[in-house]
Amino acid sequence: MKQERFVQSLHWKEPRWKKLAQWAAALAEILAVAGILAMAFTAGNYIAAQRAALQAANFANAPGIFEGHGDVGTVLHAGAVDYDAAKQTYTIAGSGENMWSTKDAFQFTWKKVSGDITLTADISFLGKSAQEHRKAVLMVRQSLDADSAYADAALHGNGLTSLQYRDEKGAATHEIQANVSAPKRLRLVKRGAYFSMWLSDENGKFQLSSGSTRITLQEPFYVGIGVCSHDTNVVEKAVFSNVSVDARPEAPRASSDSAAANTSAPTTLYSTLEVISVDSTDRRVVYIAPERFEAPNWMPDGKHLLFNRNGRIEKIPVTGGTPQVLDTGFATRCNNDHLISPDGTQFGISDNSQEDHKSFVYIVPIAGGAPRRITQKSPSYLHGWSPDGKTLAFVGERNGDFDIYAIPAAGGEETRLTTAKGLDDGPEYTRDGQYIYFNSERTGHMQIWRMKPDGNEQEQVTFGEDNDWFPHISSDGQWMVFLTYDKSVTGHPENKNVSLRLMSLKDVNSTAPNFKNAKITVLAKLFGGQGTINVPSWSPDSKQLAFVSYHLVTKESM
Repeated sequence: MKQERFVQSLHWKEPRWKKLAQWAAALAEILAVAGILAMAFTAGNYIAAQRAALQAANFANAPGIFEGHGDVGTVLHAGAVDYDAAKQTYTIAGSGENMWSTKDAFQFTWKKVSGDITLTADISFLGKSAQEHRKAVLMVRQSLDADSAYADAALHGNGLTSLQYRDEKGAATHEIQANVSAPKRLRLVKRGAYFSMWLSDENGKFQLSSGSTRITLQEPFYVGIGVCSHDTNVVEKAVFSNVSVDARPEAPRASSDSAAANTSAPTTLYSTLEVISVDSTDRRVVYIAPERFEAPNWMPDGKHLLFNRNGRIEKIPVTGGTPQVLDTGFATRCNNDHLISPDGTQFGISDNSQEDHKSFVYIVPIAGGAPRRITQKSPSYLHGWSPDGKTLAFVGERNGDFDIYAIPAAGGEETRLTTAKGLDDGPEYTRDGQYIYFNSERTGHMQIWRMKPDGNEQEQVTFGEDNDWFPHISSDGQWMVFLTYDKSVTGHPENKNVSLRLMSLKDVNSTAPNFKNAKITVLAKLFGGQGTINVPSWSPDSKQLAFVSYHLVTKESM
């Protein structure tokens, strides 16, 4: 009996000892974690203290008007800044692989600011270099992270000058190339969410030299100057002189990201004719003027563009230069609805100079000459020309309704193609002649649609909440570009925040199309609307687009 009780007591005590052992092990783990946390807390305090000391050292050694400097991103050779107080010049030495793609590596001299910014400097590189794309920049940057959102005016070693930007953290970098090379004095301007680049001419007067781009930054942000060698193994130097930073509270605006201040101050409207690469979405300036012009067409030779200004049609090389006014006879009130015939021998215009100054459609020889009237009723606005050259598609207002019509290019009776309630606009033929794409508000707001050339099989193409206008199909049929307004905007007014968007058509099944699954990307965010891409503007090789962006500038910004 005693032996059985002893065995039972062992069986009873064994699990108690096991529990005690488990408790002891758990306590040991808790103490270990507490020790690690204590060490981490101490290390965190040490790191914070080191950072504070570094910031204090930066402020103590702040170069000139700036607050600090340092390398952004990963560099092989540390950069430096030498400020000459007597000359008020900044010599910046910088390394770094590049300032491009999704990350940057460069030496940056900065200060923190808020509001509207004007940053100006003369820039000159020191010494010769084999690296054409070493960069000296004026920059506004959200943070000191390598992949931060930013905009800069960048002078390259070979003279190329661009407004570069990354509109979101971690996004790819893009640029708007100026048509001016190797300027000595540069200016980066931020107004609201819009950035633009200004370059001085030979007389020292600043001229707008880029289109604008829209980037939303949180305040405060960093403003400064920097250098990137574009070669990890090399350090390049540039001298910045006559440097100024003008920071002031943002002027009231109609909306948070509007380009124009909502004030009574007089403004000048600038128009910028640009081309954009579909693959890279990089932009290049062709022509800028301090007045309104609109609606570029790319000519079949691939070397010239047409646009309208002051009631006339003008022609300019894609590489830039001085525009040439084309002869359109009595038609001297041409609007922004014009295009070139498929064979390149004629161009069609919509002109308001006759009768009650309502728009009629005419055809003119490509070299200029007397207009030949096509439509007998008005108003009529030309948008499409069939690939065989035999038929025109236009928008006509008849009995108060705006619908799409077709008419022989030789003249004759017009045929109504759409009858849906609401505005239909922007008809354009595909290169194979199988469809007419257009925009319609029949669903309650403006969306892209398409139909057969005889008006049958009308189907919706875009399905978003915003308002989509003016579809243009690439020559190879692979892409559709269109203009998008915010859902709050009615019609297609000028001077609005808009986006150029691109839909891939190559993945859409032609036998059973599903446009809801089609990929749509943003090509550019800009200030524009009416006049930006009203008419066909694809290059003949389908690799580029032409468009017009706009910029409202107050006198103090010029």
